[in-house]
Amino acid sequence: MRAIDGLDKQSGRTFTETARRAQIVEAAIEVIAEVGYPNASFAKIAKQAGLSSTGMISYHFEGKDDLIREVATEIVRVNTEFVVAKLDAETGYTARLRAWFTANLALLGEYPRHQRALASIIANIRPDDPQKFGLVGHLAEITRFEEKWMREAQRAGAFRDFDPTFMVLAIRGAREAAIARAGVDPDFDTEACARELADLFDYATRRQS
Repeated sequence: MRAIDGLDKQSGRTFTETARRAQIVEAAIEVIAEVGYPNASFAKIAKQAGLSSTGMISYHFEGKDDLIREVATEIVRVNTEFVVAKLDAETGYTARLRAWFTANLALLGEYPRHQRALASIIANIRPDDPQKFGLVGHLAEITRFEEKWMREAQRAGAFRDFDPTFMVLAIRGAREAAIARAGVDPDFDTEACARELADLFDYATRRQS
């Protein structure tokens, strides 16, 4: 090993350490997607990552919770960047609402393992530890943003009067249901589902003339 390795100034880790952590995180995503969060052991993750022992994981992460927190952060980052890029290409509230479904269902095609892994992690967060992995707070922040966006669309006259809280709940519920169905149905048509959901919620939010 070289005596001097490049340093990632943001994290304070060497580039080698950063690369190794990323390798472990990607392996963990693969394993969780395959066997579920409860069965994702360090031994399985180490094998997926091609590591000689679980000690390499313990060197980079303080424990399973620390690793899963990093996994959740990475999945959320990938999802957010993917969806935002799709939405930025659209103008107008209705067009962006429709693009939201297209982008979120497209995630299943681009990053299917990420979505299965995230769903498994969320499903296994204990009620007595709701802030575990930082996901609950992050998802609440996204929900608040979406509700605010709905209110802006209503004030602009693009959407009819409705309770944004319930509409966002319905929209996100439809997304999660589609992800769950895609996970068990290899013939599930995500593009067709995106179109149908976009039509449905376009009609549900549209201001009638």
